[in-house]
Amino acid sequence: MENKIEAVIFDWAGTTVDYGCFAPVQAFTEVFKEFGVEPTMDEVRKPMGMLKIDHIRTMLSMERIQNLWQEKYGRPSSEEDVQAMYDVYEAKLLSVLDQYAEVKPGVLETVAKLRENGVKIGSTTGYTDKMMEIVTKTAKENGYEPDAWFSPDAVNSKGRPYPYMIFENMKKLEIDSVKKVVKVGDTISDILEGKNAGVFSVGVIEGSSEMGMSQEEYEALSAEEKEAAVKRVKESFLAAGADDVIRTMEELPELVLS
Repeated sequence: MENKIEAVIFDWAGTTVDYGCFAPVQAFTEVFKEFGVEPTMDEVRKPMGMLKIDHIRTMLSMERIQNLWQEKYGRPSSEEDVQAMYDVYEAKLLSVLDQYAEVKPGVLETVAKLRENGVKIGSTTGYTDKMMEIVTKTAKENGYEPDAWFSPDAVNSKGRPYPYMIFENMKKLEIDSVKKVVKVGDTISDILEGKNAGVFSVGVIEGSSEMGMSQEEYEALSAEEKEAAVKRVKESFLAAGADDVIRTMEELPELVLS
């Protein structure tokens, strides 16, 4: 890289913990079913990475879901519905988060290598502070603790694709230029957050929400099926404006430190 990188800012679920980003997916699916609308996996995953209440708003505005809502309730969804769904969602997610904070393969080694070279570790998330209390505690027990993290709660609920959580990380980590920062994430929202901040934006493929598979599902694929899945995710990240795409976390140090 042309500039010496001083900080790498990671996302959480699907990037550093929770292979496949399943905690939020499970909770979103259950909430919509509870309100009488069954979403598809694509509908659930498309807004992934956003602040969770924004995620619910985005899903409710999808044409098929809105039509099903109208059929069931005889009216369009309202902001009151969003809030009611979010309250149920938050309770569901908080009850399962500690089961989905296992650190992804290669993360601990990558973070150690970056730190050995003087790189600081930050993070942003679509989770709230309340959710992060659980995730950060379990991740720390599993050996992963960034130098700084910020949720949308720290930036007046202006989560991704707004760039403000990245700027908060830069302030705390005392980084004086966006040219010295790399953002790494597993969703389109992550890529857009990085681009909007003006930092180098990297998508990670294996274990990503964009891929949407558990480790077992991915490892069960044939070599050809794996390549096809990787190619699909890579193309979607690049189409969103990613500056680079890595297959696994192990590839990151070479990219950042070169």
